[in-house]
Amino acid sequence: MDEFKGNPSALVADVDCTAEGKELCSTHGVRGYPTIKWGDAGDMQDYNGGRSFDDLKKFAEENLGPQCGPTNLDICSEDVKKKLEVFMKMSEERLTGKIRNALRVVEEEVPLMKKVLAHVNKGKEEL
Repeated sequence: MDEFKGNPSALVADVDCTAEGKELCSTHGVRGYPTIKWGDAGDMQDYNGGRSFDDLKKFAEENLGPQCGPTNLDICSEDVKKKLEVFMKMSEERLTGKIRNALRVVEEEVPLMKKVLAHVNKGKEEL
């Protein structure tokens, strides 16, 4: 980690999820050791690659850097840029409501849709 110490565009850190880092780990869905997360601080992703320094460094060189988002609209596709601009004009309450509704669809409706799809496919197999 010393190689990245003081780097203005990269943070490599370790967190003790059993002590002061418990809340941070909970926020980002860390449930076991060792867990490696990467990406934007507001949208951390699971890392599932090799664990050696060379593996991690190669992954970072190939995958990390500026990401499309409100602070980097210039690197977004036109479709994503338009969506972000619409979201950025919304109030915090409106945006929070949209997130809540989208999560409800994923958590409640998608499982039901999958059951119906399985039923439809089973009916096709019986033909």
